[in-house]
Order: sequence, then C-alpha cells, then structure tokens
Amino acid sequence: MKIAVGSDHAGYELKQRLAQVLQRQGHDVLDLGTHGTQSVDYPDFAGAVAGAVAGGRAERGLLVCGTGIGMSIRANREPGVRAAKCNDPLEARMARAHNDANVLCLGARVLDPSVAEELLSLFLSTPFEGGRHATRVAKLGAV
Repeated sequence: MKIAVGSDHAGYELKQRLAQVLQRQGHDVLDLGTHGTQSVDYPDFAGAVAGAVAGGRAERGLLVCGTGIGMSIRANREPGVRAAKCNDPLEARMARAHNDANVLCLGARVLDPSVAEELLSLFLSTPFEGGRHATRVAKLGAV
C-alpha cells in the first residue's frame, strides 16, 4: 500500500519511527515532510498529505503532530479525506470499520510510541464494513 506521511516538528521523531515500521512491512512511503525538528506550520504538511490521498497519489495517509488535533482539522477540509484522530485501539478500528477513514492522525505528545505503532497497524489492517456504514460515509462527502 502507498502511504503518505507527514508531521510538524513535534511529530517528526514519531513520524520517522512509524515510516520505518511501514517500510519494514513492505509499504511504499511517500514522506511529505517535515524533515527535521525546526518549528514549522502543521497545516502545510496536513494539506500535503490530505492532497496526496484525495488526489490518488496515496491510498492512505498518516499525520503526526503534538496532539493530532490540528492535523485532523486541516486534513478534513480536503474533499474526499476522512481523517481520524485516534488515541486507542477501538478508535483506530472503528475509524476504518465504520467511517472508512483514509488518514490517521496521531499525537506524539500524548501517545507512547509503541501504542502509536499498534494504532497504525490496526488502522491499516481493518477493512471498511460497508453496508449501512457506506450510506453514512457517503453523507460525509455531501456536506
């Protein structure tokens, strides 16, 4: 799977760790920055990842900032993107199973890195259930 990844300065180290995990699992990683720990504006990187997913350059996206909140707000402004900020395994599974989320947003300041790895794994391995959820997801795009 091709996965676009991005972070701000607060999420840089966790993004790097998760990108390596993705590569070891055989995924194609499209790293859209940032590429260091110098202060940057998170909306720039959230927009780049969301645009890659919406434009079909990546099947899924991963965004990491301090809390995951700002990234999710910006990513969800892109038509066709369903970004989910997740903090626990249930949220990661349900984001995919019920909401067909295509971008995972994580907070480097609020998650242990091993938990972040677990959430990413669940997010990528959980299929969308469709059915009654498909009608609801379609309404998200109509807003």
